[in-house]
Amino acid sequence: MHLPDQIREALVAHARFTFPSEACGLMAADRDGELRMAYCLTNADESSTRFTVDPAEHFGALRHAEARGWHIAGAFHSHPRSEATPSRADIEGALDPSWIHFIAGPVDRAEVEVRAFRIVSGEASEIGLTAGAESRR
Repeated sequence: MHLPDQIREALVAHARFTFPSEACGLMAADRDGELRMAYCLTNADESSTRFTVDPAEHFGALRHAEARGWHIAGAFHSHPRSEATPSRADIEGALDPSWIHFIAGPVDRAEVEVRAFRIVSGEASEIGLTAGAESRR
């Protein structure tokens, strides 16, 4: 999956801004599955170990995406002090098997890794990411 530089930078910037709490947000994609937007949203839990996307902001992101012909393709969050791999809470909280889960971490280091996973029936499978400014098209 292609992760445009601007979207990666937005995820990392949001993670650094909310540190030491987990950052969170939603990812929008177009009909071809190309990522178009990272919605940097509020973590209603204000926690360093879990996140809940603010419901009103979730709805706002959904409306914005649909107005552009996009769909919500997944979510992202950060791990302030741990690796960018799904935690038990991440796996248990994954409700939509079609979503891609992006994790940025650890945020307390100079270089923050961003990885993507599909979580289905309690199993996380990594999705390879390619980076760059341009879309694959």
